[in-house]
Amino acid sequence: MTEVIAVFDIGKTNKKILLFDSNFKVVKQHEEKFPVISDDDGFECDDIGLIASWISKSLEEIIAGNEYDLKGVNFSTYGASLMFLDEKGQRLTPVYNYLKEVPETIAAGLFEQYGGKNEFCRKTASPALGLLLNSGIQILWLEQEKPELFEKVKSVLHFPQYLSYTLSNKIVSEPTSIGCHTFMWDFDQMKYHQWISDNEVVLPEPVNNNVVFTADVAGKEVKIGAGIHDSSASLVPYLKASPTKFILVSTGTWCINMNPYNEEPLTAGELEQDCLCFLTPNKEQVKSSRLFMGHFHEVWVEKLAKHFDVPGDSFKTVKNNQQLVRELSNKYEDTSVYFPNGKGSFEEGLKAVDLRVFVNYEQAYTKLMIDLTALCVTSIRLVVPENDKTEILYVSGGFARNPIFIELLKKSFPAKKVLISEIDNSSALGAAIVIADTLSNAGVAKLELGIKD
Repeated sequence: MTEVIAVFDIGKTNKKILLFDSNFKVVKQHEEKFPVISDDDGFECDDIGLIASWISKSLEEIIAGNEYDLKGVNFSTYGASLMFLDEKGQRLTPVYNYLKEVPETIAAGLFEQYGGKNEFCRKTASPALGLLLNSGIQILWLEQEKPELFEKVKSVLHFPQYLSYTLSNKIVSEPTSIGCHTFMWDFDQMKYHQWISDNEVVLPEPVNNNVVFTADVAGKEVKIGAGIHDSSASLVPYLKASPTKFILVSTGTWCINMNPYNEEPLTAGELEQDCLCFLTPNKEQVKSSRLFMGHFHEVWVEKLAKHFDVPGDSFKTVKNNQQLVRELSNKYEDTSVYFPNGKGSFEEGLKAVDLRVFVNYEQAYTKLMIDLTALCVTSIRLVVPENDKTEILYVSGGFARNPIFIELLKKSFPAKKVLISEIDNSSALGAAIVIADTLSNAGVAKLELGIKD
């Protein structure tokens, strides 16, 4: 029988179970999409009951079969979601959708009481994202809007820890979920923010992500991880396997640049430019910056296709024509056509750009990539400290396959090695790795980062 770690990777759209062998190869993978339900206010949310029963049924099937020897289970989930339990450990609420609208006065009151918005956000390394995206707001919202329910709350768990709790029955917290723009963690003091105790909110002390609990699952003794936030989980394979210090440029709808080696405190100025901090599984700061790059690309690509009357995915065939890049760079110098005043001028650019200045699609798309990469380079530089020790830029996700983007990054960071890294299911892999050291035969040394130079 093959020894495996099972990871439940819970995204907003897809829920997956992946089985990793002792060399961190995926030996089995299954994906589900569950219908959403409505919360007690009629707002759309995940069906947590259905997810929990699918988890336990999936594990029973693995144990009942004779193909895999299940050694451990862990969870990687989206952030900004809490679960509230009563004194018997029963669920009191749905898993509220972080896109739910709540009164802005809740966050405003918090800022007013604790040094003003800029200082509070700087201290908690959390941009004020609105809605329920700063998950600490969920606690205050429940207290103010549903006081009868809040009176019954005995424990508050982040989403990955709640899923772990359904198997282990342990009430814990861990750094990666707390450190994810929650308003809960004081990065200056490296402990829960003062407002938590002032409001008599009892939260579990965080344990490191390598802590496991032994539980009986379908008659078998299995080690259960505490769970991990997906963005931080995707960083774990690099922390384990990179030969030298690095910055991870994780691209997709959002481009998130993560530097685990920048110890400088977050400044108010960086916060205004969409920087924040995560925490690693060992409670170390990861200074990060964000850019809505994939979204900008998607909208512009659609517009270019319409204007030049070409198929929507024509950008995939545009090669890195260095002569064209040079010509456009000489013609426009540092002037951005698509973003006339930086990333904040996306809408302005959409309305103002006259695409007739370009002779064909290839020219228009190449200039789009020059302008987008310039925004990305600015964003990456925000996480490069004065005393920079990083030597590698790992690029993962969709833009890793864009030759113009990669070539321009290399030119912008000549002192660094720019490496394309194609790790499938990096969040699930990270969740497996953090508990692997506590299990037998887990070959962390054999981990590969899918590098292409």
